[in-house]
Amino acid sequence: MRPEMLTALSALAVAGVTAVGGIVTAVIGRRQPRGQQRRDDFAAVTDRMDREITRQGERIDELEAETERDRARITAQDFALRYIAGWARSLVTYMRQAQLEPPPPPQPVPDEVRPYLHDINS
Repeated sequence: MRPEMLTALSALAVAGVTAVGGIVTAVIGRRQPRGQQRRDDFAAVTDRMDREITRQGERIDELEAETERDRARITAQDFALRYIAGWARSLVTYMRQAQLEPPPPPQPVPDEVRPYLHDINS
């Protein structure tokens, strides 16, 4: 090969490397704004997470308030049932003292209720 031909081939190789370098630089340059976009996405995700955490906190507060209302209602119902059961027992005692037989319960007492009615068989 002649020296002029080697020079031409080396110039072609340098041109090819330069073209590939330009393409790589363009691709990297295009990706740069996307990195900024990712940072913007991170800020958006962080804001959304903050809103979600705030919403979850409010929901927890609502559930705690609802639980307190339920506890108060159950306590009141428990008191009312105990009062009614005591009143029914006093009526049965009064009837027995008057030598009358009280009527039987209209239905069998459920097993779930038995622990709360201590003198059920008396």
